[in-house]
Amino acid sequence: MTQGLAGRVAFVTGGSRGVGRSIALALAEAGADVAINYRRDDASAQEALEALRATGVRAMAVAGSVADPDACDAMVDQVEAELGPVSILVNNAGIASRGLAVADTTAQELARVMGTHAFAAHALSKRVVPAMRGQDRGDIIMISSVATRGLGANGAPYNMAKAALEALAMTLAKEERAHGIRVNVVAPGLVDTDMGRRLVAATQGVENVRTLDATMPFGRVCQPEDVANVVRFLVSPDNSYLRGSGSTAMAVAPSPGAGSPSRSLPSAACAPGPGFLPGAGLSGGQRDAPSPVPVFRNQSCVVAPP
Repeated sequence: MTQGLAGRVAFVTGGSRGVGRSIALALAEAGADVAINYRRDDASAQEALEALRATGVRAMAVAGSVADPDACDAMVDQVEAELGPVSILVNNAGIASRGLAVADTTAQELARVMGTHAFAAHALSKRVVPAMRGQDRGDIIMISSVATRGLGANGAPYNMAKAALEALAMTLAKEERAHGIRVNVVAPGLVDTDMGRRLVAATQGVENVRTLDATMPFGRVCQPEDVANVVRFLVSPDNSYLRGSGSTAMAVAPSPGAGSPSRSLPSAACAPGPGFLPGAGLSGGQRDAPSPVPVFRNQSCVVAPP
């Protein structure tokens, strides 16, 4: 496989830690110049920046809240001024909701989560698409979640935000296909990140996420690099045909009595079945597990009418 990204500029939101950092590094290793967004953690951003530059590409970090449309415009302005037009946008930045029932969720909480996941992706996509249209190729990746499949209780803001993010992706894929812009969704379950570890600690009392390895179909909890490898493929020359795809694989641990813990995993703690991708954290408090049958969903070769 080629996966050559030399000459392209990538912008990865939430790129200083976890899944976002791994995605940024994977794109840099494939030759792309990379800008990462972060909000407050200067130390992590600097460490990520050093790792990116060590690959030999140009790299920069821009601070700002993706929930602020003006900040989104300003960050893209900075990236374009230093690196050039963005041809790869990875909408990765995200936050968890508080794990409350709908009856206990405030309007402010809903707006906060929707703003970070869905409205931010809309603002950034709107900002970069005009310049992408004039390039040889453009790619927009939405990092979603298996939450949109399980829709567990006590996570309405997160479930709604990720569902809206996927709706944006599918709409944008149809709008921009004629301009050579591919829009795809990667929707993981539990990933071994700070967010994933906090999730299982809060919902299941699991202090070491790797104790869940045996419950995963491939014998280990998904690592950020697993997600990054899928993103790198989707934006690479090796992917010439996929767009408007929702790439998800999910399964749950065996039922009690089959060697698994007696407590059920939250719907966030899903791992891949045969075919595609394990993955990243969900909101807390989601305890309704999906079907234990692995599910693979990919709409990438369903071509919408013009």
